Amino acid sequence: MSKVKADDTVKVHYTGKLVNGQIFDSSLEREPLEVKLGQGQLIPGFELGLIDMAVNEKKTITIEMQEAYGEVNKDLFQKVPKAELPDTIKPEVGMGLVGSNPDGSQRQFRIAEVEEDHIIIDANHPLAGQDLIFDLELVAIN
Repeated sequence: MSKVKADDTVKVHYTGKLVNGQIFDSSLEREPLEVKLGQGQLIPGFELGLIDMAVNEKKTITIEMQEAYGEVNKDLFQKVPKAELPDTIKPEVGMGLVGSNPDGSQRQFRIAEVEEDHIIIDANHPLAGQDLIFDLELVAIN
C-alpha cells in the first residue's frame, strides 16, 4: 500500500480545532484540500503529519505553535490614531482591517485595543500563539 512521501501531491480532508475544541476551519463541507508537499504551502506541522499516511487513513495530530503560526510577535502590534481610520468605521476589539503595503499588496490586521484617540492593531496571524489540533483523512495520493 502506497504511503505519502515528501514531494507527493495529496488530497486530504481536515478539521482544524483549537485546544478548547473550537473548530476554526474544515474541508468536510467542500472539496478536500489538494496540495503538493514540499512547496511551503502548508504549516510545517500539518505537512509533517501527512507523511506516511495511506489512502483512507484517518488520524488526529496536535501541532505546537512553533510548527504552526509561531508565537505572538509583540513587534507586530502598532498604535494607529483613530483620525487615520475612515469615518465609516467604528473600531471594536477583534474587528478585522485591511491595509495596503507600499508595493500595493494588502495586509490583514485585527484590532487588539481601542483607546479614546487611537487603536492598537495586531498583524500577527489570528492563530499565532495557539497549539492546533487537526483531524485528517487522506483521500488520495497523486
